[in-house]
Amino acid sequence: MTNFSRILIANRAEIAVRVCRTARAMGYETVAVFSDADRGALHTRVADRAVHIGPSVPAESYLSIERLIDAAKRSGADAVHPGYGFLSENPAFVEACEAAGLVFIGPPAEAMRLMASKRLAKRRMAEAGVPVVPGYDGEDQSVDTLVARATELGAPLMIKASAGGGGRGLRLVTDASQLERAIASARSEAESSFGDGELILERAIVNPRHVEIQVFADRHGHALHLYERDCSVQRRHQKVIEEAPSPAVTEAIRAKMGEAAVTAAKAIGYVGAGTVEFLLGPDGAFYFMEMNTRLQVEHPVTELVTGLDLVAWQLDVAAGRALPAEAPPISGHAIEARLYAEDPYDGFLPQVGVASRVAWPDGVRVDHGLAQGQGVTAFYDAMLAKVIAHGRDRDEARRKLVHALRRLRVDGVVTNRRYLTAILEHEVFASGGATTAFIPTHLKDAARPEPTALTWSAAALAAVRRDGDTFWRSNGWQIVPARLAWRDDVRRAWVEVKRDGVFEIRVDGFEPVTATARLDAEAIELEVDGVVRRFPVSGDGVLYVDDDGETFAFEVRPHSDAVGGGPGEDAVIAPMAGRVIEVRVAPGDAVKKNDILVILEAMKMQLELTAPRDGTVASVGVAASDQVDNKQLLVELAEDS
Repeated sequence: MTNFSRILIANRAEIAVRVCRTARAMGYETVAVFSDADRGALHTRVADRAVHIGPSVPAESYLSIERLIDAAKRSGADAVHPGYGFLSENPAFVEACEAAGLVFIGPPAEAMRLMASKRLAKRRMAEAGVPVVPGYDGEDQSVDTLVARATELGAPLMIKASAGGGGRGLRLVTDASQLERAIASARSEAESSFGDGELILERAIVNPRHVEIQVFADRHGHALHLYERDCSVQRRHQKVIEEAPSPAVTEAIRAKMGEAAVTAAKAIGYVGAGTVEFLLGPDGAFYFMEMNTRLQVEHPVTELVTGLDLVAWQLDVAAGRALPAEAPPISGHAIEARLYAEDPYDGFLPQVGVASRVAWPDGVRVDHGLAQGQGVTAFYDAMLAKVIAHGRDRDEARRKLVHALRRLRVDGVVTNRRYLTAILEHEVFASGGATTAFIPTHLKDAARPEPTALTWSAAALAAVRRDGDTFWRSNGWQIVPARLAWRDDVRRAWVEVKRDGVFEIRVDGFEPVTATARLDAEAIELEVDGVVRRFPVSGDGVLYVDDDGETFAFEVRPHSDAVGGGPGEDAVIAPMAGRVIEVRVAPGDAVKKNDILVILEAMKMQLELTAPRDGTVASVGVAASDQVDNKQLLVELAEDS
C-alpha cells in the first residue's frame, strides 16, 4: 500500500471542487491552488487550505510545474491530483512529482508519453491489434510529403496535430486545393497550443459517432472497462453533450469495443483512469482515435449509470488497492450538458463578466466551481458547469435535463443555455440519431431568441420597480415611464396602475399588455387572460429577465441618449477580452478586405480579426502577448481618400 493523507489538486474551478469533495469524504485533507484571477474562487473555499501560485496567465501559474511542486511543499501535501486539462497529461509533471516524493494520482509517465503523440499511439495500437483509421503517421513532416500522402488517401480527410487535443490543430479537408493552407493552419495552431507542430493524416469517416470507453487499471495487472459514452454532439470538435450508454451501441459492439479498449490500456502498462476514444461508423465498424490518459470532463455520466465514484477509484488505485473483478451493470441512462460562458448567436465568442446571481436546479447533478459574485475571466476555459441528468431510460434523462436547464440561472454573463436546450429538444437528437455532423447540419444557422411582448413587459415592471415601493402601493403615482435596450433594440415603455395589482404595460412596437402582477424577491409573475407566467429577474442598471430558458439582459436607459459615434469601417476592435497571439500588420501597410490583421485568444479559442475594407494601416495599438479588454481599439485604418 502507498500511504498519503493530504492531496494537492493541481487544477481549478469545477474539477478542483469535484476532486476535493470526494477526497474529503474519504478522509483525505485537500489543498487548492489559485492564481491572481482565482483569489477567493469557490474551489479555494471548498478545500481545507489554499496556496497562491502566481499571476492569472496559466503559463505562470497552473502550467508552472515549479510553482505547483513548491505549493505542495509549502502546504505539506504528499500527493497530487492533476484533474483534467493543464498538466494532467504532462509526463514531466509526473516525474517532477515523483522526484519531490509526491504520489501522482494518475498513470505512469511512460504511459502518458506513449499516448501523447497521436502518431506513435496509433502505431502502438495497430501493433496491439486495435483497429485504426487508415492514414499517414510517418516521421517525414515536410509539406511536400504530407500533400503527397494526403492526395493518395483522397478526400475527405483529417489533418490532426499529433500532440494535444480539444479540437486544436485539427482540420477537415474536402478538396485537394485546400491541402497546403490547411496543413499550414493546423501546424501553426498545434505549435501555438502544444509547442509541437507534428501532424498526422487520417481518412475521414463520414457521419461517424464519437464513442469512448472508460477504462481503469490497477497496479496488480488488472484492467476493466466501464462501458461507453457517446460524445458525438460536438462543435468544432469540442464536446457539448455527452451520454451513457450510446444509443448506437449494441451489446455486440460494446463487448468488442470494450475489449479493444482494455487491450489498448494493457499494451502501454496503464494504471488509473483513462479513456480510449473511437470513431464508430454507420456500418458498425470502429476505429481507434486516441487515448486520454486522465479523467474526462464527461465522467459523471458513467458514474450515474454505474453508481460508482471514479475519483474514489483513482484514489484507491493510487494507494495500491485492487479493482473489483468486473464492472457493475448499466442502470438507466445519463446525459450531460456543458454550460459555457459564450454567445452561441455571435460566433460562440467567449464571454466575461461577474456572475451576479447563480441558481442551480435541483433534481439533477451539477458539477461547478462558480459562486455568486465570482468573476468569469478570459484567462481560462469558458466552461462554467456541467449539468447531468439520470433517468430510467434515455428520454426521461433528456426531459429532466431540459427542465433543469430551463430553471438554471447564471446572471451577469452570457451563456449557451438556450442553445443546449435547442440541441436536446431537436427531433434528431431526441430520436438518438445524432452523429458528429449533427450541429453543423441541424444547428448551423440557429437564430438568436428574441424577447416577446411579455418579456419586455416584465422588464418594464422591473425597471419602474427601482423607484421604490410607492409605485407598487398605487398611492397616486399612476403612470411611470421607462426606456429599455436589449442589444441594439431600444424601446420606450409606460406602466400604468389600473387598480391594485393590475397593470397596463405599453411597450413601443407591441400591443398593450394588461396583466395582474405579483412580485417576490426574485421574479415577476404576470397573469394574462388567466394564464400565469413567471419571469425570474435580477439586476438594476442591467436587468436579467429569464424567459423560457433564455436570459435576456435589458439595459435600463435614461429617457434620452447623447449622440455619440462609434468605430466604423476604419477600426478593428476586440470583440472580447483576451490575449493578443499575433499582430500581422504595422502602420503604413496596405491591406485588402478580409486580410488577417490580429489573432486574439480567449478561453482557449483563437479568433482571426480581419480588415473591414481595403486600405492602409494608420495605427496599431497592441503587440503580441498584450492583454486587451472587450471593445478595445486594436488597429485603425487611414481615412479612405
